Amino acid sequence: MSEKTLQHRIDGPDDAPVLVLGASLGTTWHMWDRQIPELTRHWRVIRFDLPGHGGSPAHPASSIAELADRLVATLDALGVDRFGYAGCSIGGAIGTQLALTRPHRVTSLALVSSSARYGTADAWRQRGVVIRTNGLDPIARTAPEHWFTAGFAGAQPAIVEWAVQMVRTTDPGCYIAACEALAAYDVRSSLSRVGVPTLVVAGSEDQVTPTTDARTLVAGIPDASLALVPGTSHLAPVEQPSAVTDLLIRHFTTAWHDKPGAAGQAAIGAAAPKPQIAPPPPPMAPPAAIESGLAQPAQVRGGTYEQGIKVRREVLGDAHVDRVEAGTDDFTGDFQDLLTRYAWGETWSRPGLDRRTRSVITLTALVARGHQDEVALHTRAALRNGLTPSEIKEVLLHTAVYCGVPAANSAFRVAQQVIREETTPES
Repeated sequence: MSEKTLQHRIDGPDDAPVLVLGASLGTTWHMWDRQIPELTRHWRVIRFDLPGHGGSPAHPASSIAELADRLVATLDALGVDRFGYAGCSIGGAIGTQLALTRPHRVTSLALVSSSARYGTADAWRQRGVVIRTNGLDPIARTAPEHWFTAGFAGAQPAIVEWAVQMVRTTDPGCYIAACEALAAYDVRSSLSRVGVPTLVVAGSEDQVTPTTDARTLVAGIPDASLALVPGTSHLAPVEQPSAVTDLLIRHFTTAWHDKPGAAGQAAIGAAAPKPQIAPPPPPMAPPAAIESGLAQPAQVRGGTYEQGIKVRREVLGDAHVDRVEAGTDDFTGDFQDLLTRYAWGETWSRPGLDRRTRSVITLTALVARGHQDEVALHTRAALRNGLTPSEIKEVLLHTAVYCGVPAANSAFRVAQQVIREETTPES
């Protein structure tokens, strides 16, 4: 199997319309097993595994768009042109991406336990740090409490153990890549362009993608309806298989169409398309602020500012950058603009070195100059950029020789505290 396609399984009649099912992060296509007997009475069902999940080759994908491209390449190889799509969690993100970028391919859509933006970028990147340090076992042990209600988990120990083992056998590098993909995923401003009938399914007890996320999808997609499954958490197709199966059959039976604009193909219970209200224009900055360079509109900034703020957020985290921006005033605005453009938009964005190497250089320079606050900040950044605690230790040991033992001693103390905070799994 090539790096451009995904491992897949086909069930159902060869001449039936195609329904594609996408699984959640950390699971395999087997999470849909209980739906297959009924769905294959109506459709040719194609399930796929994410890279490094189940028996699929460990070819990491760095974005949701790349995962969608690999799925399309897989379907092209099978001769599948148009298809319905149902996805759970990250599988839902792939489906939304397909509806946005390949609207001529997707006939109808079901988003199960899904969101237009999954949590925060910082949380996903920290999960990657935890996995690099501790492996997938801490994630596997806590998966059941995130995926199932307590009552279901207590009554179904075999399913709980199955869930834990699915995560444990996932390739860590592919899992981390998926975390990075979810960190960058945000289609809230694009939902109005989803042009197919869409069913949004949410578990009432889901804390991973809560019902507020589901309502955001329904509010943003013009032809969407919401189905709330009571007493259910994140992995709704496993916890409530019959309810989810019935919802999918109803939706895809009534929403299916072979040609765009076919008559009588409204989504289940869908309301009339929602009017799109244009947001009010942004307020003009006062002349004094514009003259000082504070709050300059993006259109008057150079291209390096946009690149810089993107890289700065990816390396240092949204929370840090948000704090800096909140504290920026007329006195510090020009300096922050300079940092974003020069340090992040130019130096950190150059292609000559990868981010891991830049983190090594930055930590060394900060230790040499005794900038302990910045050592803390860039220890977090180094973990985000893929350095392990052992590698950071080696960097600091090296600085003891070339920058001095006192400087390295202070840096070890600061870095130790940061590493403990960033790599301790959630209880």
